Amino acid sequence: MHQKSSLETGATQLHFYKYQGAGNDFILVDNRAGRIDHRRPALIAAVCDRRFGVGGDGMMFLQMKEGYDFEMVYYNSDGQPSSMCGNGGRCIVAFARHLGVIDRETNFLAVDGPHYATISADTTSVCLQMIDVNTIREDGEAFVLNTGSPHFVQCTTALREQDVFKAGRAIRYNETYSKEGINVNFVEDFGDHYFVRTYERGVEDETFACGTGVTAVALAMARKKDFGAV
Repeated sequence: MHQKSSLETGATQLHFYKYQGAGNDFILVDNRAGRIDHRRPALIAAVCDRRFGVGGDGMMFLQMKEGYDFEMVYYNSDGQPSSMCGNGGRCIVAFARHLGVIDRETNFLAVDGPHYATISADTTSVCLQMIDVNTIREDGEAFVLNTGSPHFVQCTTALREQDVFKAGRAIRYNETYSKEGINVNFVEDFGDHYFVRTYERGVEDETFACGTGVTAVALAMARKKDFGAV
């Protein structure tokens, strides 16, 4: 889903689109001409502000890149450059299709390297290939791995009632992870499915979804149950 609008930012009118993927919402800008200097943390944070700006979990700029269909440049809602965002990657593929940059498949560049993706004919479904994960380490009973972004995966019970903001923030800012930050995923195993809630660094809050997070959860649970996948 997307919407188009514009925003006055000083003397500049910034045309943008608003997309959401699984509840993660993003502000997307067509910067193929390279006219926008987006290295402005305060501006990006202001635009992403949900009360005084447009509101979003992050902001992305679609740019041209030699050897690829396009480049994905992503910032967290705090205005700082981000690691890979899975749902953001799916949204920018749909955006590229909307702009006519791609047709049904693409190879694009993100901060964690090249990504291949396909989009359905009706543009309602995007399949995104994530990076390979070769290392999963344990932190007590939790798992730590990087799926384009660093993730902490912890199993729990009664997850719907938990204060994910408080618990996630405590882990994200503890002595081990405070310097670089980490995304914190809490997982409840229901047998036939997993229920996941994620606290995201950079947003510094719980988000509705996290693409790299659920990828990390899938791999961590495969390790936990000794599926032999990783």
